[in-house]
Amino acid sequence: MTKWKLLLALLAIGLALVWAAVPTELIAQDEAVAEEVVDEAAEAEEEEDATPEFASYQDTVFIFNTLLFLIGGFLVFFMAAGFAMLEAGLVRQKNVTMQLTKNVALFSIAGILYYFIGFNLMYPGDSWMIGTSETGGYLGALGVTVLEAVGIGAADADDIEYASVGSDFFFQLMFCAATASIVSGALAERIKLGPFLIFVVILTGLIYPIQASWQWGEGFLYTQIGFSDFAGSTVVHSVGGWAALAGAIILGPRLGKYGKDGRVNAIPGSNLALATLGMFILWMGWFGFNGGSQLAMGSVGDVADVSRIFVNTNMAASAGAVVALILTHLVYGKVDLTMVLNGALAGLVAITAEPLEPSIFMSILIGGIGGVIVVFTVPLLDKFKIDDVVGAIPVHLFAGIWGTMAVILTNSDATFFGQLISIIIVGVFTFVTSLVVWIILKGAMGIRVSEEAEMNGLDKTELGMEAYPDFVKG
Repeated sequence: MTKWKLLLALLAIGLALVWAAVPTELIAQDEAVAEEVVDEAAEAEEEEDATPEFASYQDTVFIFNTLLFLIGGFLVFFMAAGFAMLEAGLVRQKNVTMQLTKNVALFSIAGILYYFIGFNLMYPGDSWMIGTSETGGYLGALGVTVLEAVGIGAADADDIEYASVGSDFFFQLMFCAATASIVSGALAERIKLGPFLIFVVILTGLIYPIQASWQWGEGFLYTQIGFSDFAGSTVVHSVGGWAALAGAIILGPRLGKYGKDGRVNAIPGSNLALATLGMFILWMGWFGFNGGSQLAMGSVGDVADVSRIFVNTNMAASAGAVVALILTHLVYGKVDLTMVLNGALAGLVAITAEPLEPSIFMSILIGGIGGVIVVFTVPLLDKFKIDDVVGAIPVHLFAGIWGTMAVILTNSDATFFGQLISIIIVGVFTFVTSLVVWIILKGAMGIRVSEEAEMNGLDKTELGMEAYPDFVKG
């Protein structure tokens, strides 16, 4: 027993000596490490508690729908460049700057007018001034566009099951601006800038959003007649075509376009390379135009449908171009590039009313007929001495009517009567209203430049600058 006590005493003395030999700095370091470990564990626990939950299905739908509108919107925005290049290439050298100026101005005016009045007039919700959501509205609401607050949560979204207001406004604005671009090309080379821009104000602020509300705003064409126009063969393209036709009639043809003997004199454009570039830009933008009009990307089915729309849109354009190429060779003996360009655009316009339901073969058929329409209606307008510089009326109006009627071939919900009567209603409203506006502008301030100004070119006489100042004049 005494031996064990002695051993324990010696062990205690040894431990005391070892402890006394350990530096105090090392002890403090060990304590600090221990405290750090404890702190890290506490921080990890806090981070785990703060980790957000996975987005709900509604959140995901909202996010992807919003993304679709934004991507589709900036694709359609780039179509403004397409219109500008197409028109710059198809007008004469002395009028290029005017066309570029008009395209920049009309797009900018459309944006401001759509904010102040157009968006709510087109999408009034339950606030129709004339009519109701249940029976079908006729005139939407007045008021500026109001976006959601900065940094909102799901509970504060205007419509969590749809998309953000900003993305919807941005996407729909691009369609409004495209309508005005159609008018610009048809009336080129002889219209004054001021009256044209005044007409753009009325077109983008009133005419376009009012008639668009009847269909896309769930107005009376949608609720009462069952009109179907997926992405705007009528709502956008035919409306631009009707407005252009009214303007061309009141404005009259360019000097030298039609001879006294009834002969039609060709007036070649300045740069077919620019025109071709413009066509391809429009072709690319059309994927956003039609694909974005699916208005949903929150499910497997929606995304698959968007891809289907892309394919059908592309095939319709291809068919329109090929048919125009073949027909011009057969009819005129040589291929006409300008007809081929417009054939592709006509195919795009034709498929726009229903790019989802058709098979690939039907898309080729619909687009191909669009190409046929362009080849035969361009000379038809010349017989009536209606001078359309870029072929906008055959492409957007005539092919738009065909595409709207072709919906009944693939969409079982559409009817012959519903499509036809809607085309007539929108056409009469747009054409008559535009005609009245053009007549008032002509009487009040004149819409056509002088003969001297037209001969010298609008770049110099209206703007005082030229697109190609160093080029030799032909």
